[in-house]
Amino acid sequence: MSTITFATHKFVKQLEAAGVPRMQAEAFVVAQQEILADVLDSTLATRGDMDAFGKGLRSDMERVERKLIEHDVKFTLLQWMTGVLIALAVANFAKQFF
Repeated sequence: MSTITFATHKFVKQLEAAGVPRMQAEAFVVAQQEILADVLDSTLATRGDMDAFGKGLRSDMERVERKLIEHDVKFTLLQWMTGVLIALAVANFAKQFF
């Protein structure tokens, strides 16, 4: 359980000023600390969480890199095919005049 630091004495004094008996105010403080610790333990990332996230992120980045390389190859092929089509069109056009 995490330790939560907040002004427990001030909290007890505020509760007492509102008319809550001292024993009950102290019980509220302890309950508040436990609730905050439980919430923080369940929501804070641990080292294991960060490592798992890093591994997932690395695999995602590798997959994106592979797709980019694949698309680059496809784009290079498309450029080559476009160049051939333009050359054929120019040759066909030139053939009509010569």
